Amino acid sequence: MKRYILSLDNIDEVVSDVASHFQNGVVILRGDLASGKTTLVKAIVAHLGIDEDVTSPTFSLQHAYAEKVFHYDIYNHGLEHFMALGMLEELEREGLHFIEWGDDALVSLLRDAGINVITVDIKKISDKEREYSICTY
Repeated sequence: MKRYILSLDNIDEVVSDVASHFQNGVVILRGDLASGKTTLVKAIVAHLGIDEDVTSPTFSLQHAYAEKVFHYDIYNHGLEHFMALGMLEELEREGLHFIEWGDDALVSLLRDAGINVITVDIKKISDKEREYSICTY
């Protein structure tokens, strides 16, 4: 597991780590409300040279950026609803898939399906600083 303590204005080290070592699969983003999950996705999308407005998919379930980065939020819908919609097949598509609010059950499901997965846990240290813990499975 890798850990970083960084300011929100200086998350390039985490962005570079995730983007350079993980180009295809699912990144589970975990953390409290306003911890910086969507902020991290915005930074990675920009790092990949994609010039699109990144917003939280809280009410739409999924956003796609340049057909190679996919962003999901299962907070309002839950894992069962997510799977009932056939989203497991969606996660098998080539590209980076970021899922906000994923849990250990989702990690297990993805690993059992043979899908590459990492988790990024984000802990709010202060208004301007976060701890990022990256775990590769």
